Amino acid sequence: MVRPARPVEQPQESPMNAPHAFDAPQDPWATLTRRPVPAAMREALKARFGSRCSEALALREQHGRDESPLDVDPPDVVVFAESKEDIAAVLALAHVYQVPVIPYGAGTSLEGHLLAVQGGVSLDVSRMNRILEIHADDLTVTVQAGVTRHQLNAELRHLGLFFPIDPGADASLGGMAATRASGTNAVRYGTMRENVLGLTVVTAQGDLIRTGTRARKSSAGYDLTRLYVGSEGTLGVIAEVTLRLYPLPEAVSAAVCSFPSIDAAVRTTIAIIQMGVPIARCELLDAHAVRAVNRHDRLSLPESPMLLMEFHGSPAGVQEQATTVQELARELGGTDFEWATTPEDRTRLWTARHHAYLSALQMRPGCRCVTTDTCVPISRLAESIQASVDEVEASGLPYFIVGHVGDGNFHMGYLIDPAQPAERAVAERLSAQMVARALKLEGTCTGEHGIGLHKQAFLLEEAGAGAVSQMQALKRALDPHNIMNPGKIFALD
Repeated sequence: MVRPARPVEQPQESPMNAPHAFDAPQDPWATLTRRPVPAAMREALKARFGSRCSEALALREQHGRDESPLDVDPPDVVVFAESKEDIAAVLALAHVYQVPVIPYGAGTSLEGHLLAVQGGVSLDVSRMNRILEIHADDLTVTVQAGVTRHQLNAELRHLGLFFPIDPGADASLGGMAATRASGTNAVRYGTMRENVLGLTVVTAQGDLIRTGTRARKSSAGYDLTRLYVGSEGTLGVIAEVTLRLYPLPEAVSAAVCSFPSIDAAVRTTIAIIQMGVPIARCELLDAHAVRAVNRHDRLSLPESPMLLMEFHGSPAGVQEQATTVQELARELGGTDFEWATTPEDRTRLWTARHHAYLSALQMRPGCRCVTTDTCVPISRLAESIQASVDEVEASGLPYFIVGHVGDGNFHMGYLIDPAQPAERAVAERLSAQMVARALKLEGTCTGEHGIGLHKQAFLLEEAGAGAVSQMQALKRALDPHNIMNPGKIFALD
């Protein structure tokens, strides 16, 4: 993955790498003024929360970083909430003192969502980890925002149920709702948008509201649930989530298949989807990603582009799906088709897939990862990925690709030396070109990472000034003091 021969190229002017109106700035927060927590509010927080309110530098620095390559000064205070009433107390004070509040779950964001660009309070909900109600007959569950997906599925397993949304990291369900997460199962089960039935939200004024019900549909008023799902903490803090559940499939089988090129792997995926095969997971790893997980997880997978697939259903249905996919793969050069039918073997494969990001970081010690994702109509996916590969290969930057290619979504990770600004500049330019291509192909600048700090200019290009203006109007109406995760998604001034 790391090629020592060629130096990283300097950005050049050409039709694809010339500056765009939507090029992301190096420091999107540079013009924002910090709003520190005043002494009176600090004292009020300490009186209310005691040891659950901390100004310790190490804790603040922990809550001032995510998985993005961006560096920002940490928040002024960290508060650990244990109930929705705790969240309401923090926001009521923040409303009075007009102090920013940044919700914090598991810290796995990739686009700067958690960074305290204007100072303020990092509100950690990880201790809100109670599963409140399981309604097995209705296939619904209500959880506190800090419950993680692994924790929920461990609790559901004995009931023969599971929650399928799997973004890779063991993220908190509140954070997954806030960023409209998806992941490896989205091709069959959808995203958080389709699987959140209702929310308990604390508003910017400290009021508790409930959106949605446990019913599978409703025509009652504005769909506030969908407004808060994907709002990235900019409109309120999600305290509780009601989710759809699914029966554990009767039969599950996983397979890996190697291909002579990324193009062949992606075209196989397109054929699978266009044939209507109800595949549950279809993940792409390029040769660099396979090499990284082999070393990290001590595997011996062929180090070439690979599809990692999973099939759910009845034993006969799974067998039929697998046979169809195997035939399609062979027609496009797929080889080394290997099955993993036992839970242990499937877990080993999917654990390796979920380790791909951290595994790749270990391939270049001390590096940071500038990662971006796009999603395009499935018929344009091969074109989008191949052009992105050609560009990064020409640049000389080390990189890796993973993708939920079954729904047209892929991730490019550029591994940069943080001490070399030129590498960061090249990575940002490549990212902008990748997004420009996705938009030209009628796709989106982010399939699941969200906007955060890093993709604000891309949102303007994708949605247009009129739509972003409507989003800003909603933000101003619901959060007039701009205290909820300010500086994210778009600038207000």
